[in-house]
Amino acid sequence: MTTARGHSADLGVIGGSGFYELSELSDVETLEISTPFGAPTSPLTIGTLAGRRIAFIARHGYGHRLLPSELPAHANIYALKQLAVERVIAVSAVGSLREEIAPRHAVVPDQLIDRTRGRESTFFGDGMVAHVGFADPFCPDLSATLADASHDAGVSTHRGGTLVVIEGPAFSTRAESRLYRSWDAAIIGMTALPEAKLAREAELCYASLSLVTDYDVWHETEADVTAAAVVETLQANVVHARGIVAETIARLGPRRRECGCGDALAAALVTPEEFVPIETRRRLALLLSRYWGRA
Repeated sequence: MTTARGHSADLGVIGGSGFYELSELSDVETLEISTPFGAPTSPLTIGTLAGRRIAFIARHGYGHRLLPSELPAHANIYALKQLAVERVIAVSAVGSLREEIAPRHAVVPDQLIDRTRGRESTFFGDGMVAHVGFADPFCPDLSATLADASHDAGVSTHRGGTLVVIEGPAFSTRAESRLYRSWDAAIIGMTALPEAKLAREAELCYASLSLVTDYDVWHETEADVTAAAVVETLQANVVHARGIVAETIARLGPRRRECGCGDALAAALVTPEEFVPIETRRRLALLLSRYWGRA
């Protein structure tokens, strides 16, 4: 096992439930990374795929040991930033809120509704304020490439749709599930937030490959969601996920970013530089040095 010093990666992959490794990687190393926000969920695996260096994180840890509210999302995103990652593909298991979105389908959402409670959702604070734009929470360019790869892999793929993120770990009540359907939401999950907000603050492109395992609890003829049923469907979904991620990486190639994700902080830093405590500047140096130089 090595440290992150001297290592870099082109793209990050965050594997969700059941997706604990990216076996297609070659020239693999395991990196132990520390961040100002603590340790990531697990050591990062970095390897080569389609000629590019890829960093992989198992979101829930090996053995799925962490609740959604326990995930060290700050450390996970910051660790990818330390490796000079610019794009992040997040793979997640979700429930469907629409009849036409069936288990084993894939959704590449374009919107979020936050129903979490008490999750710290920013790198800032402690004497510094930043307000990033979050109207479109997923990178449109990366999402389009991801959806194309999913469709061409033969997976029934839905482009766009709203992902409701709930606190968990319990699944929804029947009344909640019906409420989310009345909001015209498409899918429901537990982990895209605060990941997506932190990725935006870190100026990373972020897209979600949401793999459907169930119909939540609103459906009148399908069985209610259970952990056992989710795990059973996950096994098939993970096979799809690996192929889709590999194809997405191949399609991206060395292409430069043309979206606005890489400049998210340009108009977001509200607190004047001279008022920010030095400890805060040092902790956020990786995010701020582009604009303010070294602390």
